[in-house]
Amino acid sequence: MPKPIVLIAEELSPATVEALGPDFDIRNVDGTDRAALLEALADASAVLVRSATQIDAEALAAAKQLKVVARAGVGLDNVDIPAATNAGVMVVNAPTSNVVSAAELAITHLLSLARYVPDANASLKAGEWKRSKFTGVELYEKTVGIVGLGRIGTLVAQRLAGFDVNLIGYDPYVTPSRAQQLGIELVSLEDLVRRSDFITIHIPKTPETTGLIGAAEFDKAKPNLRIVNASRGGIIDETALYEALKAKKIAGAGIDVFVSEPPKDSPLLGLDNIVVTPHLGASTDEAQEKAGISVAKSVRLALSGELVPDAVNVAGGAIDPYVRPGLPLVEKLGQVFAGLADGPLASVDVEVRGDLVEYDVSVLKLAALKGVLSNVVSENVSYVNAPLIAEQRGITVRLLTDPVSEEYRNVLTVRGALADGTTASVSGTLTGTKQIEKIVEINGYDVELPFADHSVVFTYDDRPGVVAIYGQKFGDAGINIAGMQIARRGRGGKALSVLTIDSPAPEELLEEIRVAIDADTFREIDLVDLV
Repeated sequence: MPKPIVLIAEELSPATVEALGPDFDIRNVDGTDRAALLEALADASAVLVRSATQIDAEALAAAKQLKVVARAGVGLDNVDIPAATNAGVMVVNAPTSNVVSAAELAITHLLSLARYVPDANASLKAGEWKRSKFTGVELYEKTVGIVGLGRIGTLVAQRLAGFDVNLIGYDPYVTPSRAQQLGIELVSLEDLVRRSDFITIHIPKTPETTGLIGAAEFDKAKPNLRIVNASRGGIIDETALYEALKAKKIAGAGIDVFVSEPPKDSPLLGLDNIVVTPHLGASTDEAQEKAGISVAKSVRLALSGELVPDAVNVAGGAIDPYVRPGLPLVEKLGQVFAGLADGPLASVDVEVRGDLVEYDVSVLKLAALKGVLSNVVSENVSYVNAPLIAEQRGITVRLLTDPVSEEYRNVLTVRGALADGTTASVSGTLTGTKQIEKIVEINGYDVELPFADHSVVFTYDDRPGVVAIYGQKFGDAGINIAGMQIARRGRGGKALSVLTIDSPAPEELLEEIRVAIDADTFREIDLVDLV
């Protein structure tokens, strides 16, 4: 039998080829030469790329034998993941390869800002000797705020501890006990901005975190604040940052990531109190080698039919065809559960009821965790690293099974307890020959509704006129209610409403509605495509 062909489309470390081993026919092509790439893909079982090679629908259509696309790095902007999924091609990356490099770059920016290293270097090379102009500050005994306490934020905290700084942190999904283990005082975002001498950001970019640090936050900051973003562009409002730096509301900024890259014509580049780098978080020899070795191992697993830890679009391994349709369902349930949970999680139970329990359903727990964690951590969450991330955050996870399902053939539930003792739950099932995904329970209320990109879930005292109030307010705001379901346990008690809306609702509108109907709970839930 001929060996499977593995195509290397960009320069990778020799360790990558060594990690692939002797079981493959390894070929090389210049991935930027489009014609050569398409020709080489024709009989390839796997292709390894970095950032320059575009694996789009056209490339996938040319690759009739392709089983896996491996990106030797974290970002996947050059891989069309939905097209790969539709083609049955697994996409893998190396989500942890750059964590140390990213953490060290953030600290580099902190120190550069504190001691004016880039400016002093440029001045001296220009023939100047202006020591007094570059009088800096020490990190010693300063307050450093860390926004996001995932893997990279944790590494930053561990390294900063050696500087004898006062560490405070903001992460609504980390428990106080976990923060205490890291030597970090957990505070609100407002308190962090108000108290910090330095801030460093390590969170994913989501609709909720875009523009998280803006004009209102800079108005609360100390004038000596120095802020660093080596996470994702757009978490700091760039216009607000420019105004704050220009007006000297804050002392400085270190920015490695931008909304548009490269940041052509950005006014930030003309300021003298900002240090900028061209997205260098993963740009170390060590990170590149780790990335190559990581994806080489993933390729070996994928081509041997085993579970792939870093698959971003499909679960690898021997998953029974009867279980597989439950994976996207339970991932979505995990996202909805995360939206219902208003605070740090203490535990998560993934319950499987019905005849599914006759099969190996352990992968459903992993898929549920992936959904729960994908919107709340900066790492790329996969089926294998999800339990580790949960453990790092002090979240206990259980898989519970029961062969009895009274109303549906199978029901999947994600249920959990928050650090404050409150609970949340959501259940779903697959119905009909087309296996339509439906939500059938939220926080103990029976419902039956499809998933939607944008939903609003709230509870209130059941009484006449409530629907008219929120219907009018959404209408006045120009937001269309595409669907609605109301559930209650009895007349005159609590009612739960679930609205699907065609576009996200502004926070101000949601707060206005919450007050108007005196809602007990009020959550907007936006699903992201986890493919």
